[in-house]
Amino acid sequence: MIKDFDELIKDGIHLVDFYATWCGPCKVVAELLNDFEDKIDIIRVDTDKNSKLVFKYRIMSVPTLCFFKNGKVFKELVGITSKEEIEKIIKEINE
Repeated sequence: MIKDFDELIKDGIHLVDFYATWCGPCKVVAELLNDFEDKIDIIRVDTDKNSKLVFKYRIMSVPTLCFFKNGKVFKELVGITSKEEIEKIIKEINE
């Protein structure tokens, strides 16, 4: 369980990767996110170990990427996505 999740995301811009260890597409997305570690703060949340966060943010499928700005969800992507889509959202969130 991630303690103080709200505290982690309350200020600034964060990308939260909701994943499961058994999920093949989640592993693909995790590899893709490695390219963005120097551009945005990435928080990885194992859905099997953080059910309260899954319920709170209504995560219905993995992988789900939630972009947070100052504690609020800015945008959400569900499923495998492209590097270009992530770059586009990072640009939008920083404007």
